[in-house]
Amino acid sequence: MISVILGIDPGSRITGYGLIEVNGQQLTYLDSGCIRTQTNELSQRLLEIFNGVCWLMETYAPQQAAIEQVFMHQNPSAALKLGHARGVAMVACATHRIPVSEYSPRQIKQSLVGYGGAEKNQVKQMVMRILNLNKPPQVDAADALATAICHHHTQSGLLARIVATTRSMG
Repeated sequence: MISVILGIDPGSRITGYGLIEVNGQQLTYLDSGCIRTQTNELSQRLLEIFNGVCWLMETYAPQQAAIEQVFMHQNPSAALKLGHARGVAMVACATHRIPVSEYSPRQIKQSLVGYGGAEKNQVKQMVMRILNLNKPPQVDAADALATAICHHHTQSGLLARIVATTRSMG
């Protein structure tokens, strides 16, 4: 069965997105990029994120979405803004009746690289390898694609096998 997964890397100024098509265990790159907000007013930025995610829903009709969880920032204000961005992205998915799964940065890194403390560049390289990309996507888009791939691995049981293999090697 062919399905489309939308991965989201939320941010109040830049929200990355990545779309992959899944056909069995075959993953195909569809699109990726960033929703870049154009204003300083938080409520307007949140509306731009909401509208951007809705546009992705209407354009690509994904069956599932995956979003990165908020990790604790040193700055509580930044963490709150990130939480707001996550919330509007999740509501945009919910208004289109698309289920949203949440993954921690550690889970995403573990799923792609086999190590939860992997560097961003290692994750980006694995995204390129898994999706057969010639050039690296933008940083936020790469994180969103990694989130979508993590969701597929988790749904297909691959994450459990990766964790078991990593533990047996260590």
